[in-house]
Amino acid sequence: MPEIQPTSSAIYRRIEELPEGLTGEILDGQVHAQSRPSMPHGLVGSVLGSELVGPFHKGKGGPGGWWIIHEPEIHFLHDIAVAVPDLAGWRREHMPKLPTGHRVEVVPDWICEVLSPSTVSRDREVKLPLYAQYGVQYTWVIDPATRILEVYQLDAGAWIEIGRFTGTDQVAVPPFEAISIDLKGCWAD
Repeated sequence: MPEIQPTSSAIYRRIEELPEGLTGEILDGQVHAQSRPSMPHGLVGSVLGSELVGPFHKGKGGPGGWWIIHEPEIHFLHDIAVAVPDLAGWRREHMPKLPTGHRVEVVPDWICEVLSPSTVSRDREVKLPLYAQYGVQYTWVIDPATRILEVYQLDAGAWIEIGRFTGTDQVAVPPFEAISIDLKGCWAD
């Protein structure tokens, strides 16, 4: 007997039914759930987000013109291809109004994934190709364990590394090259 494939709404319903404290994604037709991140992971996302919100989201000390959102639920295909990156950003010219619900169906201009031991292969092998497939222009991958930030730009459908930064480096790279970010503040010591 052939296997019956669930409809997209049935797949998405599995995400909605996850216990509190779990975040769900639909990647390559499969539901993936993960618990809340570790404290070093959360610190990196919080610090990086705070560095970007003032100058890019609010326009304080920078050009403004962006939405910078922590853990948005991005529907690349409604209820079929759903990712929850650690941080994402949209130029307001591409998304003039913030959606009122929890779903975002506009492709971000920038995504940042903070690596955890339990998600590193999914982030690199599944989510990065998904982001390229749907045209995200910039992706940052930051690893709290190795203290490395990798910066990628989409070029002809493939990721090109345009920067690699470590430890206490000052970072001024696209799409946020208007400011310098001190990586030292991202680490737990």
